[in-house]
Amino acid sequence: MLTFAVDMGILYIVPTPVGNMEDMTLRAIRILKEVDLVLAEDTRTSGILLKHFDIKNQLMSHHKFNEHGTSAGVVQRLLAGQDIALISDAGTPGISDPGFFLVREAVRAGIEVQTLPGATAFVPALVSSGLPCDRFAFEGFLPQKKGRQTKLESLRDEQRTMIFYESPYRLVKTLQQFAEVFGPERPVSVCREISKVHEESVRGSLQEVIAHFTEHAPKGEIVIVLAGSGTS
Repeated sequence: MLTFAVDMGILYIVPTPVGNMEDMTLRAIRILKEVDLVLAEDTRTSGILLKHFDIKNQLMSHHKFNEHGTSAGVVQRLLAGQDIALISDAGTPGISDPGFFLVREAVRAGIEVQTLPGATAFVPALVSSGLPCDRFAFEGFLPQKKGRQTKLESLRDEQRTMIFYESPYRLVKTLQQFAEVFGPERPVSVCREISKVHEESVRGSLQEVIAHFTEHAPKGEIVIVLAGSGTS
């Protein structure tokens, strides 16, 4: 008969605010205080967060450039009984941020993974867009060069609302590419600076929103919510 260790640690996936510090949940604060170690995408950024909530805990760097090297050691700590929390600079780890690889390795090792509900940028952008949100396709960041056009062409007939992340420096160019593939009249909502003081949603056709951001240079984090094929 197989027996399993019952004293393994738990891997907690903890969302952090994308803008307003008040979006941090009470449970997230408690978990970050109680765990044995906090894995952070950028320890400097996360250090500010922890200090704000008077969380005195050990931080260890865990990001997309080192996660393949550090995950094995993290899994060993979990197997030895340590509780560990993973956070990213903002939002929910694993959503266009490091997280998937470590979660997969932990699951494969039989470790319990608990993901806390909390902040993520695309959900408020989607809900406030005025576009259908009962079915949607989250695409995250498009390939910057190789495969970008092929990816866009594959979405030409997508009927679900589509969600993209984009840099403010590439926003206008991306919207122009959307207009070429999906047509200039396709409805779109561009939400920036979610949960921050200068949060803004610009809604209209692709050509209207392109004109707006051509005249008013965008700043901050950007979420594009694009209507699916056949949406009026």
